[in-house]
Amino acid sequence: MKRLKIRLSGRVQGVAFRHDARTRARQLGVKGFVKNMPDGSVYIEAEAREPALNEFVLWCREGPDPARVEDMETEVLPVKNDSDFQIQY
Repeated sequence: MKRLKIRLSGRVQGVAFRHDARTRARQLGVKGFVKNMPDGSVYIEAEAREPALNEFVLWCREGPDPARVEDMETEVLPVKNDSDFQIQY
């Protein structure tokens, strides 16, 4: 298992990014959360086995159709063993 912090900037709020990220994460078995940040970015913590996590990261680089990801930063975090993938408000 591996956990990543993912921060996305660009046109990532107001384009259903959180909802679609949750849907894709659940399809892949990725656990964690996604939330909008006050600076206009999207913050994700995602945890899964590496193949699923890598696929989720690839999805994050593109996001849903109306999104435009201009920058993506990732950092490895300690595993937390979340039970689901949630939208945080």
